Amino acid sequence: MTVSLPTLPPCYRLVSYDTIGSTNDEAKRLARGGAAAGTIVWALQQTAGRGRRGRPWVSPRGNFYASLAMRPACSPEGAARLGFAAALAVSDALTSLVPQITGLALKWPNDVLLGGRKIAGILLESEFAANVTLGSNGKLSFLVIGTGVNLAAAPADAEFPATSLIAEGYAPPAPAAMLEAYAGCFASWERRWREEGFAPLRAAWLSRAAGVGQPIRVRLENRTLHGRFADLDHSGTLVLDTADGRTLISAGDVFAG
Repeated sequence: MTVSLPTLPPCYRLVSYDTIGSTNDEAKRLARGGAAAGTIVWALQQTAGRGRRGRPWVSPRGNFYASLAMRPACSPEGAARLGFAAALAVSDALTSLVPQITGLALKWPNDVLLGGRKIAGILLESEFAANVTLGSNGKLSFLVIGTGVNLAAAPADAEFPATSLIAEGYAPPAPAAMLEAYAGCFASWERRWREEGFAPLRAAWLSRAAGVGQPIRVRLENRTLHGRFADLDHSGTLVLDTADGRTLISAGDVFAG
């Protein structure tokens, strides 16, 4: 089947596949080999897709899978805030492609919900430049932002309930159209991040966030915390009000309380 390639902003270079193991793995391979910032790996199907913490990401045809390699000139912590830009871009792209859509919300740290169910996930992976170690304040060699959107299908057995546009009664756009819309939206948010910092992204994300002010539970590697989703701080950290006081959480899995 011939697929029309999307028109992308000039800052991006597209590498497309019919089927691949993982777009993130290929983007990292290309980045290690010197691929320019803005390289996007796009596939119609993945055979070894994965989400956060190595969980499998079911990747049939009809959905959207793409990974963007970047080389941001900032700290690793600063670069991680681009995950919020990606979530905003997915939300904007879906809204532009499906104007009648309602019920989109953003779930900390890197998910997009539709009707309270997960329709998109974002996976950030990075590597440091040579001779730079974790916590050394050095710059990244590259950051890869992988994005998966359930346009046509969603897994039935996901830990956090998942959905798709079709399951919610919407006609899905073609994956190529999703890529074109997403790339344009991400370029806009990434430019604002470079020019204005994280503040406009934080404000926009909070205006669309799921669960702010509500009870949630946050599963960490060795324990689960219960509290109220109070805020997102100026670094992108989740602010949780618990019975023992205010807690800042930089990584974890969030569920309704």
